[in-house]
Amino acid sequence: MIDPEFPLVQTRTLTETAAPKDETMITKIDPYLNFPGTAEEAFSFYHSLFGGELLGPQRFGEVEGMDNLSEEEKDKIMHIAISLENGTLLMGSDILKSMGHEAAPGNNVYITLSVESKEEADRLFSELSKDGKVEMAMEDTFWGDYFGIAVDRYKVQWMISYTYPQKQ
Repeated sequence: MIDPEFPLVQTRTLTETAAPKDETMITKIDPYLNFPGTAEEAFSFYHSLFGGELLGPQRFGEVEGMDNLSEEEKDKIMHIAISLENGTLLMGSDILKSMGHEAAPGNNVYITLSVESKEEADRLFSELSKDGKVEMAMEDTFWGDYFGIAVDRYKVQWMISYTYPQKQ
C-alpha cells in the first residue's frame, strides 16, 4: 500500500509484517534512560508531569561490590522507575565515568524487552547482538532477573530481561 502523505514510502499493515504469534514471546517493551548524574532530578520532573508510582531510587552505594566508588558516585542513582497507569515503566539511571561510560545523545536511551522465557531471552539477545556489540552478556543478576544488554547493527541499544517465576 502506498502512503498518500509519503508517496515514495511503501507501507504495510501490522499484520503483514508482524512475526507469527508463536515466534516471539515479548511480554512488554519499556524505555530505559541514562543520565550524566541527573537521574534523580529528571525523574522528579517526570513524576510531577506523568504521575504514576515512583519506584526507588536505588543508589550505587546500596549495592554490594561498589566500595571502590567515590562518595559522590555512591550517591548516584543505579535504578529508578515510574510505573504508569497503563503498565508502562519509565526506567532510568545515572551512568558513571569511572565505569567507562559517558552520557551522550544517542547512547542515553535503551529499549527494554521483557520476555516469557530464558530461551526467548537468549534467542533475541543472539539475534540483536549479531553484527552488533555485547555490552553485558546474558546472565543471572543480583536483582534476580536473567538479563543482558546488546547494541544491534543499527546502533540501537537493547536490554533483554527475563524475570523468574516468583516462588509462593
